[in-house]
Amino acid sequence: MDLAVELVIFDCDGVLVDSEPISVRVGLAALRRLGRDMTEDEYIELFVGRTGDYWEQYVGATPPGWRDRFIAEYRAAVDAELRVVEGITDVLERLTIPFCVASNGRHRTIRHNLRLTGLAHHFDGRVFSAEDVAEGKPAPDLFLHAAATMGAEPEACVVVEDSPVGVMAAVSAGMRCLAFAGGITPVSRLEGLGATLFHHPAELPALITAL
Repeated sequence: MDLAVELVIFDCDGVLVDSEPISVRVGLAALRRLGRDMTEDEYIELFVGRTGDYWEQYVGATPPGWRDRFIAEYRAAVDAELRVVEGITDVLERLTIPFCVASNGRHRTIRHNLRLTGLAHHFDGRVFSAEDVAEGKPAPDLFLHAAATMGAEPEACVVVEDSPVGVMAAVSAGMRCLAFAGGITPVSRLEGLGATLFHHPAELPALITAL
């Protein structure tokens, strides 16, 4: 029997901030410069939800300076274009259950993106990164670390994710998962993984209450 929800763990990219389309566009351009052509759908399937280290390991040995150029282009695009996911601010303001963010991104990136979109104050002292654990998602380590730090049992946690990688991590951690099906990940890739799908953040308060 599931425990009452004591903690909501939000992913960041694609759940709180609408960064995934930027990441895909800039990442595809970087790969194409290196002669590695792939479709947007292929890129999403391979990389969305993964760590930056995973991306770099895939690229492997490349011309000098490729990484610096990619990072500079990504940061410039984020600073110019990043927006909060529509409807999520209202959810954060309405939640009465403790919540935090646990992302495969680096601490610097997570904090920057939360500040840029005006969400940082909602997560003061409650930001967890794959840098904090041995393995990022899809391993359960990050979610288990966040729960332990926040003083909640895994069975009392619900994770809000938008990628198969994140859903797999939540399920492996023994946590309930709500998967955002309104982002760039095809709905078909989120189905059958053990999560409850939703299409707009406005649905979250009722879904969490019903768990």
